[in-house]
Order: sequence, then structure tokens, then C-alpha cells
Amino acid sequence: MTDPLLWLDGDPTEGRRARPYEPEVTPAPPPSAAPPPAAPKQRGHFRAALAGGFVSAALVTGGAFAFGVVDTDGNPAAVNNAPALVGAKQTGDVAAIYAAARESVVSIQTQGGSGTGFVTGADGTIVTNAHVVGSATTVQVQFADDETATGRVTGVDRSSDLAVVKVDVGRRLKALSLADSTAVRTGQLAVAIGSPFGLSQTTTAGIVSGTGRHIQAPDGFQIDSVIQTDAPINPGNSGGPLLDAQGRVIGVNSQIASQSGGSVGIGFAVPSNTVRDVIPRLERGESIRRAYLGVSTSGGTGGVTVASVSSGGPAANAGLQVGDVIRSVAGERVADSDDVAAAIQDRRPGEQVSIEIRRGGADQTIQATLGTRP
Repeated sequence: MTDPLLWLDGDPTEGRRARPYEPEVTPAPPPSAAPPPAAPKQRGHFRAALAGGFVSAALVTGGAFAFGVVDTDGNPAAVNNAPALVGAKQTGDVAAIYAAARESVVSIQTQGGSGTGFVTGADGTIVTNAHVVGSATTVQVQFADDETATGRVTGVDRSSDLAVVKVDVGRRLKALSLADSTAVRTGQLAVAIGSPFGLSQTTTAGIVSGTGRHIQAPDGFQIDSVIQTDAPINPGNSGGPLLDAQGRVIGVNSQIASQSGGSVGIGFAVPSNTVRDVIPRLERGESIRRAYLGVSTSGGTGGVTVASVSSGGPAANAGLQVGDVIRSVAGERVADSDDVAAAIQDRRPGEQVSIEIRRGGADQTIQATLGTRP
């Protein structure tokens, strides 16, 4: 698993200035030069041990969490095909993207700190991170024109680090559209808008620097299919939108990987398809149930080795034992511990899955009925 997230305490401020684009000219290699060796293929999983600590992108007043693995489930709703905020001629123009989206991005203040949110419903629906609202039932919302309102926290899902806030300002609000995050590609433009260090309406830009990452949620489980970006995000950006070249939300900025506590060009956003799945259910007052296997694993050869089995859990009831090597779950090959959670993330409690294991040098298959994550 990844290292515990560090929650920042304090309000350091560091300005950033965008530099104009300067094309890099790469000299042609001499005729006698041999081509460089191909880089080895790498899996999409991010290793916190290589990057340092994970830092939440919200300003809070201290504290720390030890995090574990999330098993998400639920069927995404239909993709929102609303028109892009930015016209085709403006595609890729960061200034145009910001101008079109700024009215929909808000600052959120709680007694414990501050963060960001964005409007997803003209009726006053605002999305932010669960770790921004914390245990609060109301928050203060500030719009781009400095209008303030009290928002009611109407739903929180700590397993996806998402929350819903409702405001009533007597007018219809401008909502941002959600892109299909499965279509996000490494290298595409990414624009973040938020309130880093309390500096509202701050915009930064970069690219999507990775997809299919895994980060840890406030309840100790795993969030999958996370988008990685090098657009600078810092404490206070949490809950703000990560936008594509058409001004649509591809993710909710949530964490950064950092040893210093500041941005080093590795940020993470909860994908928009998770928002599309979770937020309507929270608005309906649903309690989000996710599939649970009840096993922890460590690295192994030809799979992952079972390190512990939760007493009375689905894995224990299926006969899984410490020392078993899991080779596949639900037909999906397992190469590391993240793969076990990923294999059941889209399944529901009560579903049965096949688990291929190696025990005592012999291969066998056991059937496990998934439970509800505690």
C-alpha cells in the first residue's frame, strides 16, 4: 500500500509564473549512432515510495490518516453530452477555458480549513472533496464575483473522496459539464482552477501526465482510475475541477505527491466518471455500498501472496488462507496488490467471483461471494 497521506498545517504562499512556449530543437543523431534501447514496459500503478508522500490538496489544521484499499462499485450513468464551454476556435486556449469556467468554480471555507468546489447543477449543486467538508454540515461558499452563501452538506462518500453541497442564491447557476474520463489520454491539456493557499480563482495548466493511477481515500480504501497531472496544484485546490481543452471536467483535484508539502508537478484527480456515478446517488440520499473481499496481500511471484484474511469476511468464508498466491480474480490476472481491488471495483456486494490461487505448489480455483465493505 502507499504511504499515509500528510495533511498540511499552515499557509505558506509561493507564486508561479507561466513561461511562453519555446519549441525544443533536437539535433539529429550522427549516422553511426545506434538507436537507443526501448524502455521497458511499465504498469500504470503509481508507487508512493518512489515519489515521496501524498498530500491532500486542502488547507486543514493538522492531523494524519493511515489509508488502505477501496473497492468501488456501481454502474456509471449515461455520459453527459452537454456542449463544451469553449468553442472549437478557442480549444487549447487556457485564458478562454478559464473565462468560460470561472463563474462555476467556488471557494469553500470550513472551521477546519478551506478548499474548492464547482457547480454541477443549475439548482445549486456543488461538488467538492469529502476531506474538504470533513464532518461539517454547513460550509461557506464564495463565488467568483465574491458573493457568499451558506451551503448545506447533503452527501459525503469518503471512499471516493467526494461530497455534495447545496446552495440557494435565488438564481440559476452556471454548471460545468462532465467529460468521459475513460477517453482521457496522457499528454492532453489539463487546466486546474481553485483556491491554493486561500488564493481564489487561481488557474494553472499542464498536461495529463498519467492515467489509471490509484490513490487512497479518507476512509483507508483505494480510489481507482485516478488521473495524474503536472498542472501545479497545492493545498486549497482540493475539490476544484481539472478541465480538458473544451472546458469540461475530467477530474476533481484531490491530492499531490510531495516530500516538501508543495507542488512538484504530480497531482491526482478523482475521475469525472466516478463523479457521474456517485453524486446523483448522494443527492438521492443513498448509502453507497461497495464490494469487499477482506484480504490483504504482498508482492509475490506469479501473483500476490495473501498476507492476512479478515475473520468472517468473504475471503475467509471462501477458504482463502495466509500464504496462498492469488493469480487471478474474476478472470483478471493479478500482478500486484492494486490489481485485487481493481478486479472487484465495478462489482456489487453479493456477486460471486472466481479466485485462482496456488497453494502448496498446486493450482486451484475457489469461489467467493463478495460482501459489503465495512
